[in-house]
Amino acid sequence: MSYFQHFKEDVSGIELPQKFTFPFYYDPHPLSLIAVKEIQTHLENQTDFEHNFGLGKTDVGIPIGKMFGVMVVQNQQNEIGYLAAFSGKLSDGSLPEKFVPPVYNAHAQNSFYKIGEIELNKINQEISDLEKEPRFIEMQQLVESKTISVTEELKREKEKLKISKKDRKLRREKARVTLSPEAFIIFNKQLADESIKGQFLFKELSTYLKEELAKYQKDLAVFTSKIAELKAARKNKSGILQRQIFDNYQFLNQQKIKKGLTAIFPKFREQKPPSGAGDCSAPKLLQYAFLNDLKPIAMAEFWWGKSPSTEIRKHKNFYPACRGRCKPILAHMLEGIEMDENPLLKNPAENKKIKIVFEDDDLVIINKPAEFLSVPGKEISDSVYTRMQAMYPDATGPMIVHRLDMSTSGILIITKTKEAHKFMQRQFRKRIVKKRYVALLDGRIEGQEGDISLPLRVDLDDRPRQMVCYEHGKNAETKWKVIQRFDNKTRIYLFPITGRTHQLRVHVAHPLGLNTPIIGDDLYGVKGERLHLHAEYIEFTHPSTREEMSFTVESDF
Repeated sequence: MSYFQHFKEDVSGIELPQKFTFPFYYDPHPLSLIAVKEIQTHLENQTDFEHNFGLGKTDVGIPIGKMFGVMVVQNQQNEIGYLAAFSGKLSDGSLPEKFVPPVYNAHAQNSFYKIGEIELNKINQEISDLEKEPRFIEMQQLVESKTISVTEELKREKEKLKISKKDRKLRREKARVTLSPEAFIIFNKQLADESIKGQFLFKELSTYLKEELAKYQKDLAVFTSKIAELKAARKNKSGILQRQIFDNYQFLNQQKIKKGLTAIFPKFREQKPPSGAGDCSAPKLLQYAFLNDLKPIAMAEFWWGKSPSTEIRKHKNFYPACRGRCKPILAHMLEGIEMDENPLLKNPAENKKIKIVFEDDDLVIINKPAEFLSVPGKEISDSVYTRMQAMYPDATGPMIVHRLDMSTSGILIITKTKEAHKFMQRQFRKRIVKKRYVALLDGRIEGQEGDISLPLRVDLDDRPRQMVCYEHGKNAETKWKVIQRFDNKTRIYLFPITGRTHQLRVHVAHPLGLNTPIIGDDLYGVKGERLHLHAEYIEFTHPSTREEMSFTVESDF
């Protein structure tokens, strides 16, 4: 079956890109946009499969949005068309004809995985049957009850020994002053014999009780050993199946060189590659293109459906390939293909100047431009810190007290001395410093003010994106207040109580927050000319004068 799709409209007048799309940060090419529009129209009207994307009130099942991808390609007849794919699996398990097949389909009928899955299910059923066996449940309860009984009885006897020991001590002290030396020696020996007898009786009782408990435990072990044996067999079988799956995920590049998951993710060799590795739309698209001698021209990925509860994904918005799962795979698959330059390697602060708002012997208050690093990054060293170092070579201490995201503009406090830095840091730690941000949101929100409390942590599969996580996330709190509504936009004040990475951006964009991203947010909204977020106001105590100080720098949006 050919998954090569011809464009429905005439695209002959559209110039082809000179290089392939850099998959981790891009603006979709016009051809990609046309392909996306056609696929989205198909998704709105298709009857090929059943999957609840959370877009309709009558959908059945748990709503799950999905990432879809398109890749513009050129075939051997020099025709321009496109391929389409989706990440993961659909709810009904189908493989619709419109979308390229997976790199490896472990769930295909009669596959080794399906056969192995039947064997695993059989083991699971055996374990379940044993754990539900009335005699097993009865023995568990008896052992538990007997263990408690033995523990409590031995505890009581130990307490009696302690009381007897204290009593002997009192009797010994009394006898020391009332008895003759000869009589005291005899009496002291009687006390020693009494102690030995007590210890002996306790050991005898302890041995008896533990032997009685062991009888019950032996009966229970008939079941537990069998269950343990079955669980070990299940673990071994599962590990073999997992390794077989990894061995079958073989990724091609344009030179037709294959590379498997365990080779691509060598550090996971003893464990396993990240969950879902190889099932994203980008590897699927490239795999089909290389298998069928199609030349990749451009690609784009978009989200379709309801946003997950943790990550922020907006319906129809474009997103880059994920870094945790896809970057190592695509590094192999795209080897030798000339791509657009990685814009993240360019210094966005070049030719930008830092405006000084206030300065004295202790502090410098600056207005940081948007797209300007607070501290040096992995690839770019130019930053507020390096600029301040150059301007104030005699300054002592770390200088940077707090940070702003690279894309956020506004007020930053710089210290010139170690003492001032320590004093200012203490204020930030104790949350004494008052801050106010202004943001322009991409939509109208309800209400006038409120609080947002959503715990955050880094998305390990897609750094530097942050995600909401109630299990491992750190507490993050933000207050907000509407200033103005106009042209389907909302200008608001944001007051961060905590200072987590991307806190304000995630809190306003997340469905459980304001569900409205900041204009120009390339991570949680739609990429634009700039992120419309500005640190407008700050209030703190001066490290030397101890006077209250405040500064306001208005935004340029």
